[in-house]
Amino acid sequence: MFIESILKLLNDSGFAALNWQSTVMIVVACVLLYLAIVKKFEPMLLLPISFGVLLANLPLANLMAEPASANQAGGLLYYLYLGVKKGIYPSLIFLGIGAMTDFGPLIARPSSLFMGAGAQLGISIAFIIASALGFTAAEASSIGIIGGADGPTAIYLTSKLAPHLLAPIAIAAYSYMALIPLIQPPIMRALTTQKEREVKMEQLREVSKLEKVCFPILVSIFCILLLPSVAPLIGMLMLGNLFKESGVVERLSNTAQNALINVVTIFLGLTVGATAAGDKFLQPETLKIIALGLTAFAFSTVGGLLIGKLMYVVTGGKVNPLIGSAGVSAVPMAARVSQVEGQKANPSNYLLMHAMGPNVAGVIGSAVAAGILLSLFG
Repeated sequence: MFIESILKLLNDSGFAALNWQSTVMIVVACVLLYLAIVKKFEPMLLLPISFGVLLANLPLANLMAEPASANQAGGLLYYLYLGVKKGIYPSLIFLGIGAMTDFGPLIARPSSLFMGAGAQLGISIAFIIASALGFTAAEASSIGIIGGADGPTAIYLTSKLAPHLLAPIAIAAYSYMALIPLIQPPIMRALTTQKEREVKMEQLREVSKLEKVCFPILVSIFCILLLPSVAPLIGMLMLGNLFKESGVVERLSNTAQNALINVVTIFLGLTVGATAAGDKFLQPETLKIIALGLTAFAFSTVGGLLIGKLMYVVTGGKVNPLIGSAGVSAVPMAARVSQVEGQKANPSNYLLMHAMGPNVAGVIGSAVAAGILLSLFG
């Protein structure tokens, strides 16, 4: 009787329901947890994402199960995932990013917008290649947006256009963002000369408070009138920045920068990871998406650098092309990479604040690119 009870317990357990897909994804989750905890690769998001992958692939837990009827409850993560599905979490993340962002360097040098725009080149390249490989326009758009190096934007667009690809696209986007210090430097050195990398840039002018307060209001009006579909992202980004720059709602600004963005990050990462069920994730398309994401990211870096080189020529050597690589919107990591590479060429170089201009321009640029793709293929 005792042995029969033990056998029944084992037969009803998740161990009996394990298959090769679940096993592989559990191993993948553990590897991602290792990268987040030990290697510290973008741990704020990679850790909850990888744990979400783990939870989603433990058989019979049913944490992502939809309710079978109106009177039956679904899984916990199914309800939390609605914030991703409805585009709520990415927009709230942008609210927090806006409250933490200083647009001063962009205002001081508006030409940084060109580098931010150039760094969206990878989106177009990946879109074209993905379409040639047989992905639909909506799927190709979602894959291409990885090149914007903006996780919340990638999740927002994919949740609207190709929700079935959300897991591989989100994991690719955040993985490549974490690997910026490894991916970008070889491209930066290959496309710039020693002389260009040594350029010291003049100190930026001081930006007034009036300019900083007016900037989010004017950008919201212009961008949302031009592309109404981008309103959730641009609107929340600029509202958060207005909280910061107005100086009259410090408590709201602090909440957006800390408590709110931290809570939303947990829910976003956990539920995005939970979409990576083995039977759906372990498909040939996943490898294509990961490869295309790297292609998009590399070409976005190239696009920003090429605009940086053009500005170097136009200004008579006053702009260091390295800051163009920061046009991808991974704030502030991409700007730090520009700083590090600049100091390797010239130890007295200080490019960080100059690189922040293209960096924050890239945030706006990737959101606008998402709005264009959503308008065209949504």
